[in-house]
Amino acid sequence: MQVTAQMVRELRDRTGAPMMDCKRALLETEGDQDRAVDVLRKRGVAAAARKAGRATAEGLVGSYIHAGGRIGVLIEVNCETDFVARTDEFQELVKDLAMQVAASDPSFVSREDAPPDLLEREREIYREQVSGSGKPPEIVERVVEGKLKRFFADNALLEQPFVKDPDRTVEQLVTEKIAKLGENIRVSRFARFKLGENAAGAGAEAEEPAPATN
Repeated sequence: MQVTAQMVRELRDRTGAPMMDCKRALLETEGDQDRAVDVLRKRGVAAAARKAGRATAEGLVGSYIHAGGRIGVLIEVNCETDFVARTDEFQELVKDLAMQVAASDPSFVSREDAPPDLLEREREIYREQVSGSGKPPEIVERVVEGKLKRFFADNALLEQPFVKDPDRTVEQLVTEKIAKLGENIRVSRFARFKLGENAAGAGAEAEEPAPATN
């Protein structure tokens, strides 16, 4: 099948991937745009994995104010060089991540940041919910792990559906930017403030945001 320049441009607009990568993906998938997107995302994951161990000492602290000043977010996103940190692409990513925190109210950056006692408590609650079902223990544990996966999708920033495109996760968004910008990118920490949230304890300091391990 012939891959036209228009097809390549459409795929580039959808993914932000380089033109030649888009053309190769379309040739590989015989012009199927959706399958080509999947190919590019998989390649982005591979590229991100190769960069995962590289130091991220630069980046930006971004902010987002929502709902007429009733919700505010600060977020630190790191990259490898100041050059990338100053690009429109990286700054847009930081803004999108801050907006994600404002909209979806995650509790931590990644599942590795979840306190072990919280996870054990959640597991016990889920076990109690299915304990009277008569299911074998291995099925019960499978159900518990499924519920825990949904818990992370609600509470771990990187596992949440991206608010601008719920068909992909925040982690997939970051991975695609790593592949496109050619540097490791790490969401370090965030803090979310909601007007009146600590009214009962006026004068109390905001919670210290936990560092990420991703």
